[in-house]
Amino acid sequence: MGLGGDIQGALSDEILATAVGDAWRLAEAELLDSVVRISEEIQRLEALRVKLVGAVDHRCKVDVLGFPNAKMWLASKTLLEVGAAGRIVLLGRGLRLQPEIADEYFDTNISAEHAALIMKFCERPPKGMPLEALDDCRNALLFAATGPTANTDAVRAVIARLERAFESDDPPPSEDTDLNEFHASKTLNGRVAVRGDLDAVTGEMLLSALSGLSKPRPAQDGTKDPRTPGQRRADGFTELLRRYLDSGIAGEEGGERPHVSVHVNAKDLADHTDCSARAQQDAASSDDSLFTVDGVAWTEWMGPLSLRAARLLSCDSIYTPIVLDDNGAPLDLGISTRTVTKRQRKALVARDRGCAFPGCGAPPSWCEGHHIIHWSAGGPSDMGNLVLLCGFHHRLLHHSDWEIEMGADRHPTFIPPGQVDWERNPIPAHNRARPRAS
Repeated sequence: MGLGGDIQGALSDEILATAVGDAWRLAEAELLDSVVRISEEIQRLEALRVKLVGAVDHRCKVDVLGFPNAKMWLASKTLLEVGAAGRIVLLGRGLRLQPEIADEYFDTNISAEHAALIMKFCERPPKGMPLEALDDCRNALLFAATGPTANTDAVRAVIARLERAFESDDPPPSEDTDLNEFHASKTLNGRVAVRGDLDAVTGEMLLSALSGLSKPRPAQDGTKDPRTPGQRRADGFTELLRRYLDSGIAGEEGGERPHVSVHVNAKDLADHTDCSARAQQDAASSDDSLFTVDGVAWTEWMGPLSLRAARLLSCDSIYTPIVLDDNGAPLDLGISTRTVTKRQRKALVARDRGCAFPGCGAPPSWCEGHHIIHWSAGGPSDMGNLVLLCGFHHRLLHHSDWEIEMGADRHPTFIPPGQVDWERNPIPAHNRARPRAS
């Protein structure tokens, strides 16, 4: 049927309406057929999305997108996470340069995952493979990936055989640092999934560093350590990170050395804890509306954090009290100098929680204070004239027709240029995009 086919053409209107309304009324054969046909339509639409997103990535500039790249734009306009949006953009970008793979994918003969795998091989073939062999290798991989019975293991097996066939005097894959990858992604349940592929030397360093920190620790009575090897390595990795941050050799981000920052209502922190009397002293002067929902802490990278974890971290932490108004905006911290002070920066982080540009939300350590009315034009360095922006959006505000206004709630709103929205309707800051919970 191809990308131009009718979305409902594969299923009769009667069966489609029944499937949407009361799937239980379908006969078993109709039910099975409906799932297969709808899956085919989804694959065609996903292929069409990749094609169109590839065109957006190629044609649309940052002044139209309002974002550093098509990945961030797509994630802000859909239910996709940034990582998933990035994979779509990269696939669309790569297929423009690989027409043979693009034809098979857009004809829905191969999956997006297999298309990306074959494309990666063709972009970085084995160093010993002559150029004239590329077409035959690509065809072999496309054949292995074609059809619903194709699987990733079979495609990777073909890749492995090709790599062995074209081995050269260059470093083997196990020692090729150009192949190194390390991914750390936030999951939907507030954890971080870590995945990596490291060369042998880097892997040896990692395992050596973890070895002493992940040994079994029997109890004093000789009871065996109940932790699994995976749990022991996770504990060792946590300790490795803690020692690195404590060492003070990590450089600076946002004008400060990297550290774990937790924002929490002082009243919530003080309740039912014996860790710190200082939190109880601060409670009288702190507003209860730091967060959309009371009883939740917030970290700069991971977002929401339980009060229990916040109290644990607070036992040996440095406190910086910030007094907020009823809308969660810091009370005025005026200053006569051009640059934002560290105390003002902490207040900006408490209010904006990262880049305030709609749909961005880059972590605070990547952001800087921006004067809504420029300092050179007489704009003061106080909280009513400051907003936290990442480097890209800071430059965008200086070199485009985007504007910022401070709302009645003392939070920034963004006015898009006419080519983005001809009515120029105000857009709330990133962390204000949803209504406050009651």
